[in-house]
Amino acid sequence: MNSYERYMGMVNGAKVDIVPRVPILMHYAADFINSSYEEFCKDFRVMCKANVDLVKEYNFDQLDIMSDPYRETTAWGGEITYSKTTVPRCTFPLANSKDLNLLVNPVVKDSERLRNALDGIDYYKKLGFKKYSITGWVEGPAAEASSLKGIQSFMVNLLSDEKFACALMDRCLELAIEFAQIQINHGCDTIGIGDAIASQVGPDIYDRLIQPREKILIESIHKFGGLARLHICGDTSSILSGIADLGADIVDFDWQVNLIEARKHLGANVVISGNIDPVKDILYSNPKNIIQAFRNIYKEVGNPYFVNAGCEIPRGTPTENLKALCEPIAAY
Repeated sequence: MNSYERYMGMVNGAKVDIVPRVPILMHYAADFINSSYEEFCKDFRVMCKANVDLVKEYNFDQLDIMSDPYRETTAWGGEITYSKTTVPRCTFPLANSKDLNLLVNPVVKDSERLRNALDGIDYYKKLGFKKYSITGWVEGPAAEASSLKGIQSFMVNLLSDEKFACALMDRCLELAIEFAQIQINHGCDTIGIGDAIASQVGPDIYDRLIQPREKILIESIHKFGGLARLHICGDTSSILSGIADLGADIVDFDWQVNLIEARKHLGANVVISGNIDPVKDILYSNPKNIIQAFRNIYKEVGNPYFVNAGCEIPRGTPTENLKALCEPIAAY
């Protein structure tokens, strides 16, 4: 059984040999091949080499194109500044305005950073199509709206100007749907949706304003033939009911969330991915404790499940600790 078969089998409720491993590796990946983070973000060949080398070294089950949250923002007119050591910075196109007409009309084929992501998917497809899962990514409607307006301003807008906040998220949703479809056409089997800002709002705002738009995005991904993976960093305990109603195939949970409660809400058919603390329980832990932690989680939540930390594996994580995360767990 190869990684793709294992991954898809777990999603579809089939019997698999071991639990799929899908760690999020970005800064660690760049360091692994002695690359600057600037080149990791700018050059798909660097990003792909890092991920392919890691898959070969640690035997996990997925190739992805994660690097930073600003690919789509640059297509809207944001100006990016790269860093050799960490996530780039980007200007907020609507920092001082609510005029949506100030946004550049995004065209995927004309966006250097969106095309770079597609080139990465093409690279993976040549190397490992249906050998490994290939996961593309889009920004969720709230996350991208935050990148266009600025986090603090957008959070204020959610409270004081719902009409504008919703109109902005709707524009973001249009690009996310288009970009997801193109990535699937290029060979992705899964589209990850990063919507971290959603963990910072209460259930009322999430259920009324954000969740319905995430749901449209997920329904669109399904229509295009892809799987939908939701990734919301932070504590999503208060919005579990809304998440359960999305129809996502895979949901990543950060370390603050009780996965037994998450399973109660999501039911028996959604893959739970996560969720130990990537700093305390991965970076600063030891192989024995890491292996036992994931075995305990799997015993508690059962199938379908993917091994993953709560979020990105930090740079500087000892090799033996990442190997322990990827230690095979026999599937039930």
